[in-house]
Amino acid sequence: MEKRAVIRYKFIVEGLLALLITITPILIYSYKYIADGKQEIEFLFFTIDANGFPDVSTAIYYYFAKLVPLVLLIIWFTTSKHWWYHAILIPIAMYSFQLYSVFRYESGAVDEHEILYVIAVTMVIVPIVYFIRVKLVDKHVHGIDLDAMDTELQILKEKEELRKEREKLEQRQHTLSKKV
Repeated sequence: MEKRAVIRYKFIVEGLLALLITITPILIYSYKYIADGKQEIEFLFFTIDANGFPDVSTAIYYYFAKLVPLVLLIIWFTTSKHWWYHAILIPIAMYSFQLYSVFRYESGAVDEHEILYVIAVTMVIVPIVYFIRVKLVDKHVHGIDLDAMDTELQILKEKEELRKEREKLEQRQHTLSKKV
C-alpha cells in the first residue's frame, strides 16, 4: 500500500512539472492579451501594476521573460543526474538577479549591472564544477581511485608505526639482554 502512495505522489509531482513546462509558452506570450496602456489589472486575488514600466503588459513581459527561463532552469537543475549540473547554477543566478532588478525597476535600467553579481557567483561555481570533473576524470578515465589511495596510505602509515614499535621493542630487548 505504501508503494502505491509513493507512485501516486510521483505521478502527481511529475504531472505538475509537465503541466508547468507545457504552459510556459502561454506564460511568455501572456503580455499580448493585456490591453495596451493599462496601469493596473486585477488577477484572481491580487493586483498587478506597471511598477515603473510604461504599462502593465510591458511589466508582465519583463516578469515572465525572466521568470519562465528561471523556473525551467531550476527544474533542469533539480532533475539532472549529470556530473556537471552545478554549472546550471550560473544561468540560474543570472536570471535571478535579472528578475530581482525587474521587480525593483526604479532606476529605469534592466539587465545592465547584473553581470557583476553573476561573475561573483561564477567564481565560486566554476572551481566546484572543475573539482568534480577532475575527481571523475581521475577515477573513471585514468583509473585513479583517491579513496583507495587514501586507504593504501593509511595502511602504509600503520605499517611504519608498527615497524617503529618493533624496533623499539627489539632495542629494549637488546638492552635488557646486556643487563642480564
